[in-house]
Amino acid sequence: MVLGNRWLAASHAAFVLAFLVAFGLSSPQAFAQEKRVALVLANAAYQNTPRLLNPVRDGEAIAAKLRELNFDVISGFDLTTSESEALVARFGKELKGAGVGLFYYAGHALQLDGENYLLPVNAAVEDEASLDFEAIRLEVILRQMSREAGTRLVFLDAALANPLADRLSASGGNALLGLAEPRAPQGGNGSLIAMASAPNQTVDEVVGTHSPFSGALLAHLGTANARMADVMAAVERDVTQATSGKQKPWVANTLADDVVLRAVDMNAPLIVGDSDEAAGGEAQPAGGQQQAAAAPAGGQDQAAIDALRAQIPALASDAPIFFDIPVQFGDPAIDGKSIAMLIQGKPLFSPVEGLEHKVWDNHCSACHQWTKERLCEQAKVYAATDVAVLRLQHPLGTRFKVALGRWAKNDCQ
Repeated sequence: MVLGNRWLAASHAAFVLAFLVAFGLSSPQAFAQEKRVALVLANAAYQNTPRLLNPVRDGEAIAAKLRELNFDVISGFDLTTSESEALVARFGKELKGAGVGLFYYAGHALQLDGENYLLPVNAAVEDEASLDFEAIRLEVILRQMSREAGTRLVFLDAALANPLADRLSASGGNALLGLAEPRAPQGGNGSLIAMASAPNQTVDEVVGTHSPFSGALLAHLGTANARMADVMAAVERDVTQATSGKQKPWVANTLADDVVLRAVDMNAPLIVGDSDEAAGGEAQPAGGQQQAAAAPAGGQDQAAIDALRAQIPALASDAPIFFDIPVQFGDPAIDGKSIAMLIQGKPLFSPVEGLEHKVWDNHCSACHQWTKERLCEQAKVYAATDVAVLRLQHPLGTRFKVALGRWAKNDCQ
């Protein structure tokens, strides 16, 4: 009996883990041994030049995003030179044995003789010699990453016009605005270096919650099963669009493998709580949503499931759903149409990000061959496990899947 209980507990843990992985609340890397270390630096409160608007907000959000992606994050905001050097040294030590090393910087920077310097908040930069004592050389950080980390990811949001560079040039120095093209760290599994704009170019600061570059990073970094090359293609597209083509990120990618920061097993079973079938009993019938939701789960597991459940969008009406009767979904794009009508129409958007419009702009029935009977079987999944509606993006939207679940509860009438 004790052995049976232990087996059930182990089965339950495995099922919940697979469930959480499938929905991205966790990832395979979270339970693997890969070490991920990130250094996030952001400066806005400059003492010798006007204060910047976005960098610290950007840096704090990036640090939070990286922690979600299982990085050990070392972060510092509005730091002086000595404080910055201390964190860079700590970063070098923590990088030892890391599978992935990541560096993010937002704030002022300048270049001199092809070398990039990141500027702490106390930098005055009266002459060229002062750079060695007041600024942080990017090359030092890249060299540490090359020596210690297998895969290196570098993001530099430091292309703003810089009064300190102008001051240095006025004093007879050779400082230039914008960043020089960085020298990518060698060895290991390669590197990806991304800058907010092309080398030697500057951009104006945009008033908003985040800069265009960091905002796009936040939107796409950690997309489920997305390769870094695809992530950066999406970032470039968003920045170019947001700035009407005035700003275009620059990316140098020498990664040897397809680096994915958030791997999600889309084939993981969608089982919540203990499985009667796994225990040797009969499987729950479709429609047993309340029974499944009431199954015991650990406190953290249940909290995660409840958090998912809170993300399920509500329909505009609580009325029963019928196959041939128009539905008020709460989505203007599909409101007033029945399930029967929608499965004969066209999708609202690509089922897979990046597909050309001509590839997916076809009637749904051309790809899915939906019938009422086949759709009912799919709908029963959503009725049995309500949070399954969040698992994969649907070409007709999540509210369509919510309606399918409600339809299944109405015996697919």
